[in-house]
Amino acid sequence: MSSGGPLVLGIETSCDETGVGVVQGHTLLANSIASSVEEHARFGGVVPEVASRAHLQAMTPTVERALADAGVTFNDIDAIAVTAGPGLAGALMVGVAAAKAYALALGKPLYGVNHLAAHVAVDQLEHGPLPRPCVALLVSGGHSSLLLVPDVATDVRPLGSTVDDAAGEAFDKVARVLDLGFPGGPYIDRAAREGDPAAIGFPRGKYDDGTYDFSFSGLKTAVARWVEARERAGEPVPVADVAASFQEAVVDVLTRKALAVCREQGVEDLLIGGGVAANSRLRALARERCEAAGVRLRVPRPGLCTDNGAMVAALGAELVAAGADPSALDLPADSSLPVTTVTL
Repeated sequence: MSSGGPLVLGIETSCDETGVGVVQGHTLLANSIASSVEEHARFGGVVPEVASRAHLQAMTPTVERALADAGVTFNDIDAIAVTAGPGLAGALMVGVAAAKAYALALGKPLYGVNHLAAHVAVDQLEHGPLPRPCVALLVSGGHSSLLLVPDVATDVRPLGSTVDDAAGEAFDKVARVLDLGFPGGPYIDRAAREGDPAAIGFPRGKYDDGTYDFSFSGLKTAVARWVEARERAGEPVPVADVAASFQEAVVDVLTRKALAVCREQGVEDLLIGGGVAANSRLRALARERCEAAGVRLRVPRPGLCTDNGAMVAALGAELVAAGADPSALDLPADSSLPVTTVTL
């Protein structure tokens, strides 16, 4: 291990991106991604079998590209880290099997890590060591979670989670209703820039219910019914206004609950991660509300928010530096791995 910290290869295959990253300590050396999103677009959502086959085809070339980009060889690597869960079972199995093979062939330690904790750890590649503790708001296609993070390598505590549709899932479904593209997040974000976020008063699910859980199913249904009513009446659908009003409802709830957790826990640092953290309105409203509340905000650049291998390598490097025990070679893929289990 060099003085710059452990050199870790990270593999991420929890959904439709084959991500391979190389990290040394808190320094990002490579972040190679092969996405199968275009293969899923015609279905309007991720098809697990299609994703798994795409991972199989992309794994070796993506690993080779990451090593070349980092300017290192397999022999230089100190450890292999891989997403063990949560995620799509078949997709996870591809990544875990590949990581086991590399670890066994190279004689390197293997770390099966938690996808959600990795979304927290990746911020260290951009902004340095995490404050202890911090609050993390993770928002993606499968998760809307609020976490208290005293130590990302050993202690991650769930405070709130998704009870039905996650925020990213709601973005995908509303984009489909509006005949926009997949994945829905970027399309909604772009359309909303031309719209009025106050045009339509869409509901705020679990807005002030005394919990830190999230519910976006009712909001998604309200948007669909509003659009259907316009279409039945033969009236044009103001796509930009619908997108802006829907987006505002989502980010209003997300940021309000995140700041409420910070107040309750007495924490002055908020981290936002996950694919939806790339949303421009979420970033802007979070910044505005954090400044007003005296909370420091950390959000990785958009390329580190979506699923990627760098985040897995970042958490792996943290575990190696902390002296964590490696995973066994019979490491399972666990599609419902709880966030409290940082590593298996």
